[in-house]
Amino acid sequence: MFCHDGGNEKQMRQWLGGRHIRYVPQATGDLGRRMHRAIKSAVEDGARKVVLIGTDIPGITTAILEQAFAALNRRDLVLGPSTDGGYWLVGLNRVENIFDGVAWSTADVLQQTLALARHKGMKPYLLDPLSDLDTPDDLAREMGGNEPPSPYLSVIIPALNEERQIARTIAAATSTDAEIIVSDGGSTDRTVEIAKSLGARIVSGKRGRAGQQNRGAAAARGEVLLFLHADTRLPRNYIDHIFETLMDRRTVLGAFRFKTDINTPTMQWITFLTNLRARRLMLPYGDQGLFMRKCNFDTAGGFPEVPIAEDLYLVRKMARKGRITLAPASAVTSGRRWQYMGPMRTTIINTIIAAGCLAGVSPSRLAPLYRLPAKKTKP
Repeated sequence: MFCHDGGNEKQMRQWLGGRHIRYVPQATGDLGRRMHRAIKSAVEDGARKVVLIGTDIPGITTAILEQAFAALNRRDLVLGPSTDGGYWLVGLNRVENIFDGVAWSTADVLQQTLALARHKGMKPYLLDPLSDLDTPDDLAREMGGNEPPSPYLSVIIPALNEERQIARTIAAATSTDAEIIVSDGGSTDRTVEIAKSLGARIVSGKRGRAGQQNRGAAAARGEVLLFLHADTRLPRNYIDHIFETLMDRRTVLGAFRFKTDINTPTMQWITFLTNLRARRLMLPYGDQGLFMRKCNFDTAGGFPEVPIAEDLYLVRKMARKGRITLAPASAVTSGRRWQYMGPMRTTIINTIIAAGCLAGVSPSRLAPLYRLPAKKTKP
């Protein structure tokens, strides 16, 4: 039985497989409540002995698990102590709540659990101590090196003179599971300085969003790439959304739902139509935060080096390889272009450019449309 937090049975089975594995959502509450519910569920399914382990114990072996099950023939409780004062395994041969009142994530977890067990008249058996993995440094030591492990995700931000936006964008993307790469196209303001101060890696080169994103991807160490515009803020728990979306191996590219920081009725209508297009036509744009496995990006050849609509061309190419999926959360992009050009005018220009690209018109001929001056208003 595999107790998971997030995702559903279908996603877990697509990710991990296993015809004989039962996938069960974890209960709500603290760690003790979740463990008690998992053990109770296994016993209700007919198990006479239950051994519960975490997924962060690299030293565990089949022999250790066999030792734990054998110990339950003569003891009520088996615990595998961890070197930080907790435990990495708990085994029971009956349903007994020995977790209530334990101060989780402290150095007293093991001793408090043993005290509760003895109070209930249980006889514990202790396995040899093992170390669990709580931090990236723990994993680096386990792997025998000093270098931190590669991140799950690389967030690639193409930027050009974005000193007013870049700090908020990086702050929303910062995570221990992600590296942030700002691919700068020759900024003359404080964009690079601000990005460096916030811990981002800097890749510099010629101006052009397609090329900047490709250079960022070439420098990326993550298994998954997220291409994020410099004026777009990611939703909370965005990595969870990405992970769950890509658990479906049929999905080759994902994106967040579209939203701007303008909340007028006109923009609400534009937002609705944009998300409808992205979902029904499998055609999200770059300001929605495109993410995909790095291997799929490399196989597709990256972004085509065109002056405009590089996101559209890549999405269309990826759609021929598999499914395009929208995550159930919105990335909020700046509405500055809609304010500058006017919402309807901007939408019409974007639609003409997209239709032209799909009809085979050269991106070089369409690019001037994107750079049209703002509509003058009467004084």
